[in-house]
Amino acid sequence: MSDLNFRSEHEQHETDRKVRLGRIAFRAWRRGFREADMVLGPYADQIAPTLSDADLVIFEDLLNVEDQYLYGWIIERDPTPPEHQGPVMDSIRAFMRAHVSAEVFKGIG
Repeated sequence: MSDLNFRSEHEQHETDRKVRLGRIAFRAWRRGFREADMVLGPYADQIAPTLSDADLVIFEDLLNVEDQYLYGWIIERDPTPPEHQGPVMDSIRAFMRAHVSAEVFKGIG
């Protein structure tokens, strides 16, 4: 009986996670700031599904930041406040560098 309960809880968690990732992707792709969309959208699609639940909370918190500030932190034009600096921000920056380089190589940019 406990196996059945575990499976149901696990399946519910997976369903909840898929819905959550869908909301995150929507917010990441439709920010209204093209440069941020081009980094955060692909990051949400490709990397967010691999993040832990705790790191998803951090990513969601970053998505609540106004575009001009967040993008400035991502491209390291502006210093990132300590409360937003950490492994998730580092991951976004690394993704941005790799993603932008790949797009430029393909002739976009």
